[in-house]
Amino acid sequence: MVSEWLVVTAVVISALSGVPGLLSPRQGPARERLFTGAMTVAAVCAAVAALVALFGGTSQELSAPWPVPGGQLAIRVDAISAMFVLQIALLAGLGAWYGLAYWPQRDHPRDGRKLRVFYGAVTAGMLLLVVARNGILFLAGWEVMAASAFVLVSTEDHLPAVRDTGYLYILSTRAGTLCLFAMFALLGAAGSSAGAGADLHMDRWPAALSSPLGDAIFVLGLCGFGLKAGAMPLHVWLPSAHANAPSHVSAVMSGVLIKTGIYGLVRLTSLAPSPPAWWGYALVAVGILSGVLGVWFAIGQHDLKRLLAYHSVENIGIIFLGLGVAVLGRSLGRSDLVVLGLAGSLLHVWNHGLFKGLLFLAAGAVVHATGTRQIDRLGGLSRRMPRTSLLFLVGAVAICGLPPLNGLVSELFVYLGLFRAATSHDGMWLAGALGAPALALVGALAVACFVKVFGAVFLGEPRSADGANAHDPERPMLVPMAILAAGCAFVGLGAPVVSMALDVVVAAWIGPGARSAPALSSMAPVVWISATSAGLLVVIVLLTWWLVRRARSTAAEPAVGTWDCGYAAPSARMQYTSSSFAERLIALLAFVLRPSVHPPKLEGLFPESGSFHSHVPDTVLDRVLVPSFRLAARLLGRLRPIQHGKLHLYLLYIFGTLIVLLLWR
Repeated sequence: MVSEWLVVTAVVISALSGVPGLLSPRQGPARERLFTGAMTVAAVCAAVAALVALFGGTSQELSAPWPVPGGQLAIRVDAISAMFVLQIALLAGLGAWYGLAYWPQRDHPRDGRKLRVFYGAVTAGMLLLVVARNGILFLAGWEVMAASAFVLVSTEDHLPAVRDTGYLYILSTRAGTLCLFAMFALLGAAGSSAGAGADLHMDRWPAALSSPLGDAIFVLGLCGFGLKAGAMPLHVWLPSAHANAPSHVSAVMSGVLIKTGIYGLVRLTSLAPSPPAWWGYALVAVGILSGVLGVWFAIGQHDLKRLLAYHSVENIGIIFLGLGVAVLGRSLGRSDLVVLGLAGSLLHVWNHGLFKGLLFLAAGAVVHATGTRQIDRLGGLSRRMPRTSLLFLVGAVAICGLPPLNGLVSELFVYLGLFRAATSHDGMWLAGALGAPALALVGALAVACFVKVFGAVFLGEPRSADGANAHDPERPMLVPMAILAAGCAFVGLGAPVVSMALDVVVAAWIGPGARSAPALSSMAPVVWISATSAGLLVVIVLLTWWLVRRARSTAAEPAVGTWDCGYAAPSARMQYTSSSFAERLIALLAFVLRPSVHPPKLEGLFPESGSFHSHVPDTVLDRVLVPSFRLAARLLGRLRPIQHGKLHLYLLYIFGTLIVLLLWR
């Protein structure tokens, strides 16, 4: 029970980490370091618990009575939980250190204490739900996480855009939670009818998932967990929430909070003894839709953090693809697909946490230095923020799935699973035939998107005064980014070590009663991946050293002006903007993206100066949901005259309703 007690300790410490700050003066920074120290201790406890569970053998459930109907304080850290516990510990701990310089109390006396209190609470909620073995305890952790995240998203609630984002988030998370309540109700009912009991302990879920209600349970779980994960088209809350939250909160939300939805689906499918094949096809379909549309919407964004948020939707799609392949393999008895699909899916959960956490922290450094998130107001930051630009470049290479970093490894596992599915003769070829090209398209579009981002933000010349005086942030912000960058390199170079941990997790997902699965290293060239990545890294280092040396040797030569294409006075306005770079790619899918373009009005021989503006709204939210709710509000508003405050008429309504019901019966 060592792992279980360590996680309980981490939950308690993180939940209480921000409380001492409430007892200190609003203007004073006295409790900031105490909060950071407490979060560090909690992160270390959780990380040790996860490593012990992954490499230290079997775990034992920690349980205690709980006077809640159907509830039980049942906690266990198995290999599946450990994968998520370790990631929560890493990103929450690094985010706390980052916040020392990014969100200090002296600069944010109004909301600094509130942010730290609920940052600790959201960490505690996430840790609790991924180790809970009882449905009611799981929902308790889920609610703590959801409510705390609402406060964190709404940190700067004096801004109207932030308030609107908070309302959208809380509405979405309530809808997802209602789906989960219904799912757990069906789990209890199906378990009771199958003779497994209705106390919602996870040991009784297999009987419920094998019952006639199993399909309904899966659909509700897909909706509830998919909403939290931000899978398309249930992603409507995610872009604005990640964009408007403080950047270290965005890193935690994108890196681990949305992964709790993935954890729920992984846990649910792991307990289904023989899931129907259509479960796997549904997951693959959601993965294709999220991956392709997520990256395409990202290309059209001009807000740096909103662009990164859509890439979270894209990467959730990749994770769904891998999980769908694993479920198909389990359904059709293909252990090779189970290993490749699940290993790729869960490793991409980890990889996405590393490189997306790094990218959000680097974006936060840009926002902290320039005061803007608008890509077209930036430029030339590589000379003013060299460390930040290098770390952002590492994250960009990793998220594009390029060697020698970690994104390549997990995507390769998913590719191999899709290729095997495409060449099979047992009915699953369609999933592979559609999934593999979709994943290739996602990778190509991701490269295009990050070429646009890095070129517009870090190369060229500043497009406005916002970036002209920027500088690298302080060490508490740089060190967490460097650690995450090192993590990206470690997974890319240490694939054989990572594959051993993934074998343990795959065995836990398959379950002790099933046939043992082959080792991941027997189906994927993990040694060659690491060797090739190491060789490429050496080449990159040597080439960089040679270029730097050559640049220094030519520094004494006389400077000459850049060729100006015939212009006497070239300016930063003549550079490519993010809009111009992405225009052709957006036009290819304009019928789905529905871009909004506002060109200038040029009239006469000597037109007045004008401006060009374009943006890509969220089709689901802005084109479907918002108009639908407005129409419903107008229609329901016509019923307002019946709510006039006259009690005797209200009693008449009730009496008439009772008469109608009696006659109907």
